[in-house]
Amino acid sequence: MATVSTFSLVFIFITHFFTGNIGDQVTHRVTLEIVTDGGGGALPSPPPEDDQYCPPPLPPPCPPPPPPSCQPMSPPPPPPPPPPPPPPPPPPPPSPSCPEPTPPPPPASCPPPTMTPPSPPPPVLKKSPPPPTPSPPPPVLKKSPPPPSPPPPVPKKSPPPQVPKKSPPPPPPTPSPPPPSPPPPPPTPSRPRKPVFESKRLEIVYDVIQTFKKKVTHDPLGITNTWKGGDICNYKGFICDTVPDFKQKALAGIKFNNFNFNGPNLTLDEFLIGLPDIVFFHANSNGFTGTIPSDIKNLRYFYELDLSNNNFSGRFPYEVLGATKLLYLDLRFNTFVGKVPAQVFGLNLDLLFINNNNFIQTLPYNLGKTTALYLTLANNKFVGGIPPSIGQASNTLLEVLFLNNQLTGCLPYEIGYLKKATVLDVGFNMLHGPIPHSFQCLLKMELLNLAYNKFSGVVPEEVCSLPNLSNFTLSYNYFTQVGPQCRKLIDSGILDMTKNCVIDLNNQRTDDECEEFFSRNHYVCPNEKFLTTYAPCNEGLSGAQVKSSKIQGSVSAPVQAPRRGSYGALSPH
Repeated sequence: MATVSTFSLVFIFITHFFTGNIGDQVTHRVTLEIVTDGGGGALPSPPPEDDQYCPPPLPPPCPPPPPPSCQPMSPPPPPPPPPPPPPPPPPPPPSPSCPEPTPPPPPASCPPPTMTPPSPPPPVLKKSPPPPTPSPPPPVLKKSPPPPSPPPPVPKKSPPPQVPKKSPPPPPPTPSPPPPSPPPPPPTPSRPRKPVFESKRLEIVYDVIQTFKKKVTHDPLGITNTWKGGDICNYKGFICDTVPDFKQKALAGIKFNNFNFNGPNLTLDEFLIGLPDIVFFHANSNGFTGTIPSDIKNLRYFYELDLSNNNFSGRFPYEVLGATKLLYLDLRFNTFVGKVPAQVFGLNLDLLFINNNNFIQTLPYNLGKTTALYLTLANNKFVGGIPPSIGQASNTLLEVLFLNNQLTGCLPYEIGYLKKATVLDVGFNMLHGPIPHSFQCLLKMELLNLAYNKFSGVVPEEVCSLPNLSNFTLSYNYFTQVGPQCRKLIDSGILDMTKNCVIDLNNQRTDDECEEFFSRNHYVCPNEKFLTTYAPCNEGLSGAQVKSSKIQGSVSAPVQAPRRGSYGALSPH
């Protein structure tokens, strides 16, 4: 009976342990103990577990204290004080034997049993014999100790020891108060008022000037510093006048000569076209580049264009051909190449300077149609002869410079028609033949330069008798004879016959040089006889009469060559 009773008790206990929920374990266990006490006394009833092993109430996370009967059990050591932050201390180890009516907490809430001395096993585990029949050991004996106590509600209400870990780091030290903020900026000013202008025509060009000013990145003279405000007529380099059709003050002229403006994009395109009342544009010695805008043909008062000594290059600027009102065209000292269009000699110009470029061509056949008073073609690479049409410029041409090209052939007699010409310079070419007798008709000629060519023959006495001749240069040629009138000019310093082949003059070529020239060079001019006899003068006087009538008082002390407009063009500035 005792055996049966014991088996029954064990069976009941196992059944209740697995079937009951965790919260009912304490109730089932008490019931088991009560049944055992009244079941025949086969086994001595052990002292209640709750009386022997439950510790006195501990601070969280231990559960509230059990009944007083558990007092004989010695309490576990108090939880060690938490170590100082930063590492948070582990929670105090709760007693693994204390049951609670609530579900077991996660394993991480209590430290492993090794952290504290193991609590003694329940008496039932030590005293109860093994069951009479093979059966799985009771879960209490082999599988696990009584479930650990769940975390008390107190840790939920108050921060656990890990509070330092979860709490934010202490705030940084309070920085020193910032310096007092600056006073608020003044209210944004309203859009600057546009300057006041003297006229609407001046207001039109203001923005154009300011845009061009931004292109000038090199201004050594500080000219653009004056381009401020509405008084455009006081800007340096700007000239104002009254425009005829509007009867208002307008921007009439640009005078940038020798300002040395420069910049990576210093072009004329928008600037020149944006000045609708412009009359002249002079910009010698700057850094302009690019092209000339074709719309200059629309500028109704545009008469003068000077772009000399800048950085223009490429072909001849055909755009100027549309500016039919131009009177003054100066393109010298650039690097234009190629041909000069014949149309340029059809423009109604007073001045045409295209010297010191790289034009390579024969001179246009219509050269004599030019209306220019001053024509400078020097220091290029023109080839061939001087066109006979030059005689057509008899009523206009005053000064013409062909020097330092590669011209060949004989001088045309038509030059004798230039009755108003004062300067003729064909020096430093490869021209040959005699001096045409028609030159005796150049009554206003003052400077006549034929030096550094291959001229030969006799120097006409009629030419040496020209009344206004003050500088006559025949040096470095192969002339062989001079008459008395010419010798007078030599003595007076007007005629320079250095390095020729005149036997009785000083400072001539050697005999060998002269002999070699005449033996190898047999230059023959067409109509050479005509060249040496014809004089298209309208005075009705023979050469001898011209000589006798004009020579009186024409000889004077040596006179320095005058510095004329066309010769001034041979300087870049």
